Amino acid sequence: MGHLDGRTNENLNSLKTVPDLPSIDPEAIANLRELNPGDGGEFLREIISIYLEDTPKRIEDLKTTLKASDVGAFTRAAHTIKGSSANVGAQVLRGIAERLEIMSRRDGLGQAGSVVAEIEAEFAKVSVELGKLKS
Repeated sequence: MGHLDGRTNENLNSLKTVPDLPSIDPEAIANLRELNPGDGGEFLREIISIYLEDTPKRIEDLKTTLKASDVGAFTRAAHTIKGSSANVGAQVLRGIAERLEIMSRRDGLGQAGSVVAEIEAEFAKVSVELGKLKS
């Protein structure tokens, strides 16, 4: 975890702008499909379902812990969103969650509200794209 604290302002600022990436990385989806190739996509659908069910709860945790000024719980929620988003190839959302995690560790929650809104907006896009893969 120490590597997050050692980021320079320049590195953190580079996380603010995400290049034009698709909301879902097709390679990550292909990798998930390859984990159980003979199941007709059932494993992938299960992973997507879990993600789509759990992530709104973690976003709600961000809002609740932001209001309560609970930096530790807020940072854990951001970290969880970062990891689970990486698992399903939600690369833009992963990047926003990483930025939020770093910000909260380093600077507290003062600027976090607008980034939580970014997470919500990107999750809406991710949900649509993953929903297409579930059907």
